[in-house]
Amino acid sequence: MRGHRALTAVAALVIGAAGALVAAPTPAGAAPACATDEPPQPPATVSWARQRLRPERVAALADGRGVTVAVIDSGVDATHRQLAGRVLRGANFLDGGADGRRDCVGHGTAVASLIAAAPAEGVAVRGLAPAVKILPVRVSEQLLIDGKLQGENVGPGEFGAAIRWAVDHGAKVINLSVVLIRDEPAVRSAIEYARAADVVVVAAAGNAHAENNPDPYPASYDGVLGVGAIGADGVRQEYSQVGDYVDVVAPGGDVPVAWPGGYHVRSGTSYAAPIVAATAALIRQYQPELSADDVVRRIIATADPAPGGAHSPAYGSGVVNPPRAVTEAVAGAAPVRARPLAAVEPDPAAAAAQERRQSSRHRAMLLAACGAGVAVLVLLLALVLPRGMRRRWRPAEPAA
Repeated sequence: MRGHRALTAVAALVIGAAGALVAAPTPAGAAPACATDEPPQPPATVSWARQRLRPERVAALADGRGVTVAVIDSGVDATHRQLAGRVLRGANFLDGGADGRRDCVGHGTAVASLIAAAPAEGVAVRGLAPAVKILPVRVSEQLLIDGKLQGENVGPGEFGAAIRWAVDHGAKVINLSVVLIRDEPAVRSAIEYARAADVVVVAAAGNAHAENNPDPYPASYDGVLGVGAIGADGVRQEYSQVGDYVDVVAPGGDVPVAWPGGYHVRSGTSYAAPIVAATAALIRQYQPELSADDVVRRIIATADPAPGGAHSPAYGSGVVNPPRAVTEAVAGAAPVRARPLAAVEPDPAAAAAQERRQSSRHRAMLLAACGAGVAVLVLLLALVLPRGMRRRWRPAEPAA
């Protein structure tokens, strides 16, 4: 994992060889304690990621309402102005705290904002599914600062327990912007538990492409939707890992995000994954009859072509396209059911006009029938009357 500028550091929570959760790298001089200084503000323009995703195209159909998305991460700052009212109580597996609504790292808040941040005037940050409920599950506040680990973390056993807790507490989608560098039985079992409960699991593909591209977990597990990162040019970011675990890619380079106390611009597969998780939430709202596997297949099948066109280890099936994923018909999937039109109240004036038109039509038909009858009568009289007068109205006699 290699950093860029201080405000665009590649970040992900990683379980290292010793089983530690790590967030790396972060701006020099950062501290593991919750900061009180307000981070820099984002550019007050629409971000390239938003221009690419075009959330307004799907907003009228679905906004994630009624769907709970678990963010298993460093916690979520529930007091942030764009997340207020959207963050549930959650859980804290790190230090036994009351819940997950505290974030000393910022990573979890950033991830949650890409899913659920409310639109705000003059701010580039906007969640793709702003009406979802975020279920925060806190598992780490560990940072890599100047090459040294600082802060606390949970082990793989607690991490697996956090996934199970999210499933048991109503999550329909789980976002894991977390990478394990080895297969952990406790985590694998928890992922299987989530899949059996019909939960969509989305995971970052990892930022260690330059470090021999190790297999990332949970993205490598069957049924997990693995997500890589692209930049504004549509090309894979150099750190984004490559392998058969990449199902789709999403914007992950220089993405404006919410941060405890303010905003940042960040890069990493950590920030591509929540865009796909939000897309899953939109589908789960719009088509609640679809299974988790159906949702995953739909996201993959409707992805836009990436460089090269065909499926590849770098891009998977392509770039996630939320409007297409929500609305398009997919071969082998359940058809999109047409929604009934809203009931329309009758217009009294229109009803009266219709009644007058029907009454006029009936009168016209009656007059036409009478006129036809008179015409027939006149015709008969014209034929019969002359003969009758010639015979002096005598009955016809039999022929001789």
